[in-house]
Amino acid sequence: MSFQKVLRPLVVCSALFAAAQVATAQTKVAVISLQRALFETAEIKKADADMQATLLPRQAQGKKLQEDLAAITQKLQGDPGKLTPQAEFDLNAEGKRKQVELTRIQEDLQADAEKMRTEVLSKSSDKMQAIVKKLAEEKGYDLVVDTQVALFFKPAMDITGDATAAYDKAYPVPPAVPPAKK
Repeated sequence: MSFQKVLRPLVVCSALFAAAQVATAQTKVAVISLQRALFETAEIKKADADMQATLLPRQAQGKKLQEDLAAITQKLQGDPGKLTPQAEFDLNAEGKRKQVELTRIQEDLQADAEKMRTEVLSKSSDKMQAIVKKLAEEKGYDLVVDTQVALFFKPAMDITGDATAAYDKAYPVPPAVPPAKK
């Protein structure tokens, strides 16, 4: 019985000592603006430029339709009585047709841009998360938190630039090839 009286306080003391050691160990924490890190990568910048170039012809077509609609409106609001009833009817019909075409082009542009954006961001987000995990392991971080959920952090804890640089190094973008001259 006296052995248990001595052993129990010894076990309690050693448990308290171990807990104190764990409590004094510092946890390394970093923060990242995952969205900014991703949008600053060369891959995303190139994908955005490619998307703009792909959609540019349809944007120009939409702009031309807007200009045509403005011209039709101006003609219809011009001098009253200057247009014959048939000419006024024809202009209204043409305006409606162009408005429908413009709406279709704008909706298609928006849908295509959203689809392209989603595809690129989905693939790139997965790759960025792997980069952040690797970066955390290399630098010994126990926790990486997105700046959107952090109420306060010191700027020295921000690894956004490091993540972007690591991403660009892991996934280099080939230089643009100029189009062949005809």
